[in-house]
Amino acid sequence: MPQDHPTDNPILNAAKRELAERAQTAVPLRTANDAYDRPARIVSINTSAHKGTRKSPVADGHDTVIEQFGLASDAHAGHWHRQVSFLAAESIQTAQHRGLDVRQGDFGENFTTQGINLLSLPLGTQLKLGSEVLVEISQIGKVCHTRCAIYYLAGDCIFPHEGVFGVVLKGGEVHIGDDIQVVKLGDGTCSFTPAEALEEIERARQEGTL
Repeated sequence: MPQDHPTDNPILNAAKRELAERAQTAVPLRTANDAYDRPARIVSINTSAHKGTRKSPVADGHDTVIEQFGLASDAHAGHWHRQVSFLAAESIQTAQHRGLDVRQGDFGENFTTQGINLLSLPLGTQLKLGSEVLVEISQIGKVCHTRCAIYYLAGDCIFPHEGVFGVVLKGGEVHIGDDIQVVKLGDGTCSFTPAEALEEIERARQEGTL
């Protein structure tokens, strides 16, 4: 059985302090607006059996999305406003350019996208994935209450800034390579998103932490 590390380990504490200081002086991770220069499509579908872990690309390249729930094989699916998550491959490349050894699914996103700047789309925008699935954007960005290893290594983490969440309006099958289409532009609101979630995001942006 693995043993817990002592909480007063001076070497471990010194390492944490050095990483925290490095993080405070690093340039924030952000993807350039002109990076999305390819056709809009899904390049990876990622799931995990447990929350709080990295996700892995599905082995057979497709999965089932359940209406008002999320990906059938993913632990984060459920009856809430963050049923599925998106992160652009361009965002992952931004992190890689910082020297991070990260790949599709490592930030916990369900769908790794390409060629579409989801950050530029307002809440309530509806996306068609492939020929069947319809998702409404419910939240842009995420407040992290605890700093992950990626934050300390790179000085920032891309997912809180550039991760996008959605609610499944219509289920169906999704495949790697499926097109992504904007079928309805939102008005900046989403009826599925709790007011307190939006207030937390806005407060973090005003404080400069998101």
